[in-house]
Amino acid sequence: MIRKSLIVVGAGPAGLMAAIQAANAGQEVTIFESMQKPARKLGISGKGRGNVTNTATYDKFLLHFNNRGRFLKTAFKKFFNKELVDFLAKEGLHTVEERGGRVFAASGKATDIVNVLHKAVLKRGIALKVGTPVKDLLIKDGKCYGVTTGTIKYYASNVLLATGGLSYPATGSTGDGLRFAKKYGHTIVTPLPSLCALKPSIQLPNYLEGIAPKNIKVELYIDGKKTAEEFGEMLFQEGYLAGPVIITLSRLVVPALKKNSKCEIVIDLKPALDHKKLDNRILRDIQEKKEQRFVELIGGLLPNGLRQFCIKSLKLDTTTKADQTTAEIRKKLRMWLKELRFEIVGNAPWEQAIVTTGGISTKEIDPTTMESKLIKNLYFAGEIIDIDADTGGFNLQAAFSTGYLAGISVSQ
Repeated sequence: MIRKSLIVVGAGPAGLMAAIQAANAGQEVTIFESMQKPARKLGISGKGRGNVTNTATYDKFLLHFNNRGRFLKTAFKKFFNKELVDFLAKEGLHTVEERGGRVFAASGKATDIVNVLHKAVLKRGIALKVGTPVKDLLIKDGKCYGVTTGTIKYYASNVLLATGGLSYPATGSTGDGLRFAKKYGHTIVTPLPSLCALKPSIQLPNYLEGIAPKNIKVELYIDGKKTAEEFGEMLFQEGYLAGPVIITLSRLVVPALKKNSKCEIVIDLKPALDHKKLDNRILRDIQEKKEQRFVELIGGLLPNGLRQFCIKSLKLDTTTKADQTTAEIRKKLRMWLKELRFEIVGNAPWEQAIVTTGGISTKEIDPTTMESKLIKNLYFAGEIIDIDADTGGFNLQAAFSTGYLAGISVSQ
């Protein structure tokens, strides 16, 4: 009996997991990676701490994905968050659960996850060819039978494309797999940067840099209609609006901007206080500190940089004493605190996007095996597919799960 073999293109989480599972089933596996080291993007995930998955339940997990995760149902049923944590533990990596169900490497180092996967590959005798970009697929009569690096042809029973999307191109995600898939007939849903910072229409002053308002509410309006809202923390960073709540909303903003829709972010800096309670708070501060300048009272409501931004935005007279403050000025301040508005006109580039939205159409991939419906013996896994989710460990779990499913499917 001829031993079955698998070529994996891309040594990210999806590709490595698929290779490991295929090797476990006795297949001869070779991984081709264009970069000099495997899983470079994984090594910087979760702000360098390795947010590998989330402990959300199956039903809630699916809701974090585009199309409510319908395509991923089989993959998650075969290999989900508990199975991933158990697999990593068995290979020598311990994890910890933190706020929001996020699961991180216990060491706080994403590179430890990479090292564990790398060791798992080597101990199974899998050939890992780094610094070896694949130039094309070998396809004949509707079947994929290998790859070429340009000078050498490599043959295998099956080929898996797990080359990622276009985000963080410096880590190797340069869209090669998407080009191969398109060349051989697959539909590519236009890739766009996702989970990225957003550019407001105004130039943000330098003194806002690094300020991170917490416990705020952020609403997104597209063409004047409220579309979504998030609670949590944001960040002013290098002229962009960033931080967890903004990053999450960017999944809706970037496609809307592509369609030339008007996008507006409305920030409630004091969501715990309604308008009446906030006005009473301002009045109380005025009565208690009536000899102070009104602008000094704002310091009790906002961090210094935001206070400065507020004063300039509202064009407040810095000499006005608190007890000279009119109802009109109080209202202007209250509205600014409750409805700080930014029109969004752009987003951070691919180099700063966490994931890619878009990719190979899920209509052309069998969700029960990850095999192409157009080309036999060709499989896909990970970010190359049109699947994307919120931040919080969901995207990496999808990569591991689709890789796992592809790895066991080629072995059956």
